[in-house]
Amino acid sequence: MDATPPGPLAPEILDRDDVKRALAEHDFAAAFTLVKKWGGLSQNRIASACQLTPGKVSTIISGQQQVTSFEVIRRIADGLRIPGRMVGLAERPWERQSDDPDPPKPPTTGLPVDEAPWRPTTTVHLASELTRNDLVMDRRAATRALAGAAMGGTALLDPLEAWLQPTIAADPSPKRGRLDKRDVEELEATTRAFRAWDHKFGGGLRRKAVVGQLNEVAAHLEEHQAPVVEQRLYRVMAQLGGMAATMAWDSGYQQRAQDYYRLALRAAHAGADRAFGANVLAGMARQMLYRDRPQDALELVHLAQKGSGRDSGPRVRAMLHTREAWAYAALGRSAAFQRATDEAVAALTDAEAGQEPYWIAYFDSAELAGVTGGRLLDMARNNPHRHAEAAAGSIRQALSRRGPEAGRSHALDLIGLAECHFLVGDVAGAVEHTRSAVDAASRTQSSRVRAQLGQLYPYTVGRSTSRAVGEARTMIRELLSS
Repeated sequence: MDATPPGPLAPEILDRDDVKRALAEHDFAAAFTLVKKWGGLSQNRIASACQLTPGKVSTIISGQQQVTSFEVIRRIADGLRIPGRMVGLAERPWERQSDDPDPPKPPTTGLPVDEAPWRPTTTVHLASELTRNDLVMDRRAATRALAGAAMGGTALLDPLEAWLQPTIAADPSPKRGRLDKRDVEELEATTRAFRAWDHKFGGGLRRKAVVGQLNEVAAHLEEHQAPVVEQRLYRVMAQLGGMAATMAWDSGYQQRAQDYYRLALRAAHAGADRAFGANVLAGMARQMLYRDRPQDALELVHLAQKGSGRDSGPRVRAMLHTREAWAYAALGRSAAFQRATDEAVAALTDAEAGQEPYWIAYFDSAELAGVTGGRLLDMARNNPHRHAEAAAGSIRQALSRRGPEAGRSHALDLIGLAECHFLVGDVAGAVEHTRSAVDAASRTQSSRVRAQLGQLYPYTVGRSTSRAVGEARTMIRELLSS
């Protein structure tokens, strides 16, 4: 076993044409062989540097296993210090690191969000601190935030039980702020505009603007507005907080997203907006589902259903049932998945235009079909013959009911449909939809869309005899490296 710690490859190794060609083609059998020959790295050192087992490196070098996972490709690039562009990735964090050795100063946030009492004034203070730190977060801090994992289990769920308790009245103050009804209406209109933008493009393109607006709302609340204005401001804060959470998550900031979700739930509680609080909990559940924590997600959904009660309209109830169905699908409980899906369909039949808040208007028959198709696709990965056709059918319904203007959702639908075709062996159809998916994905900045697109990549590997599949593979790699 080598005692010398692994290190980056010498620049002259990466300048070799044969090495560059092997890396560009993702031929890691050839790349590792050349690294051993010209770089002087043993098999054990390559494995250690890339966080792989020596056995896995051996199977890659022998050609018994191809590298198709973007996560493994990232490990190889980071371990051997291969610039991202050489393996079809975006610029790696270590390529952007500053030479400044001084560590960034930790933010001063006072009490953690979970430990602070659920009082309106405390919520305002937390909002001010969280947004101020976020607005000045430097690149290195952002890199750490990207690497942070969202927590789950009792550490997340226990403090949220306070949402079920009555709202504590704000302390009376003889001094009142100067905002009036028209000022609040302008803030509400701006919040709607931000939501519409995020729904279309995703990726947090306006995240800092949303955080800045949230900071401004917190400042207004510190001035103790009139009660009717104050309640509406808390509701605006909740909606901005939920949006900031979604944008942070869509940009890859998992822990920061969770901080904003918890702040949004507190603000909804202070504003006595049970329906939006349920929506926040549903957002947290979705994050847990993407983090492979379905049991945590299920508990969050049940907490939302318990707390919102009759305050939730049919669209909110239907949305919560789909989150519940999603968790059941991830847990392999197909009967429970079908029951929850049927309840979502039944709830949505009672929905009427204009009868519920604007923020849930997106949840219509197209959204229900898309979400159901996505969950059927999850199950189809383990049982293609049973679920793939049904998944494709639901996704096609979603595509027929919402077009490219849906932005992120439209791209996710196309990616899902392409995977359905791969699962049933329809390569020609899969390639056609992959092309459409890449085109749609290029018009969003959503990391979720790119993560889903990355899941298509393995289907295009090992089919080198097909020129069309090779072209689709190149399209995916080029987009993911941008």
